Amino acid sequence: MSQSAANSPESYRVCIEPTADGGGRAPELSAREARDRWLAKIRASRAESTVSAYHYRMKHFVEWCEEQGITSMSRLNGWNIEEFEAHRRAQGLKTTSLNNELGTLKKLLEYCARIEVVDESLPDKVVPPKVPSEEDVDDTRLAEEDALQLLDYYENSPDVRYSRGHVLLALGWFAGPPRLGAIRGLDLGDYHPDEQYVEYKHRPDEDTPLKNNANGERAVSLPGRAVEVIDGYLEKNRFDVRDDYGREPLVASQRGRPSKNAIRAWMYLATVPCHYTACPHGNDPDTCEYIDYSKASQCPSSRSPHQVRTGAITWMRNRGIPVDVVAARANASVSIIEKHYDKPNYIEEMEKRRRPYLDKLDFEDGEGDIE
Repeated sequence: MSQSAANSPESYRVCIEPTADGGGRAPELSAREARDRWLAKIRASRAESTVSAYHYRMKHFVEWCEEQGITSMSRLNGWNIEEFEAHRRAQGLKTTSLNNELGTLKKLLEYCARIEVVDESLPDKVVPPKVPSEEDVDDTRLAEEDALQLLDYYENSPDVRYSRGHVLLALGWFAGPPRLGAIRGLDLGDYHPDEQYVEYKHRPDEDTPLKNNANGERAVSLPGRAVEVIDGYLEKNRFDVRDDYGREPLVASQRGRPSKNAIRAWMYLATVPCHYTACPHGNDPDTCEYIDYSKASQCPSSRSPHQVRTGAITWMRNRGIPVDVVAARANASVSIIEKHYDKPNYIEEMEKRRRPYLDKLDFEDGEGDIE
């Protein structure tokens, strides 16, 4: 692995040396040592993004234990867990974030109990707060009308047609829709223009893993509109570069394969509404600071890759595509699609999903007679 990949801030890695105390007794482990050992163990079966998320969530618990002088996990008790939760609540943590932190702490303690580092009853003393349904999901998405106006803008504007922003939006909307990491991992060889599809492949040893590992590998068909955009981008605007592994990224920067943060920033910039309409916030596009790579994410109306994905999934469902087909294209379970991604408002629900069945609520038969 290259030095740049190994030192990536988006990936957390830890090397744990084997320890032994000369007998069958479990060693005394600090919170930091226990966390690192647990993460090293689960790395074999979890996506790197998941391991990184767990590391970040446990960062506050580890630091709190060190500040409290708790040098061994074996000293932890129910009161310590209560004190830590009260500490995080006092810092103004949202219920969703606190639920995630305590849920991850429970997983860590279950591991520690299994190897007899803490009392077996300790994990049950962690009770993550219930999250109100309105806080449990992020409803922000790129709306259908905004997406279509943005695509029309790119297609009808010679200066930006087939640009990097154009191809990212086309991939994010039509090619799954994929997660950010899946877009980043695409190579030229994964795109099949004649057959009109892209392949998503899990390549963890070359810094392009998929969220669901090998289970995320799939082929996704593309509409002609997306194929035209990708072909135009490859012909006119893609940098002819390779990454650190000699691969040719489909969406490329001048120096090779872009980072996740770069793709995220490019998508924010690609979805700023001032591209196609008057600024909804009353700013002058010629002087607005949001029309800039480093500031586009701060625009209230720009959208992240995740929010583009959410909007595209909702759009597909509104178009009548069955949820299991959408789930297969997006590589997510039906339950996850319905809970976290499929976000119609009640007008969309009525007009695009329920109104087509209105004729079934009539008493008339096919000849217009009352049955």
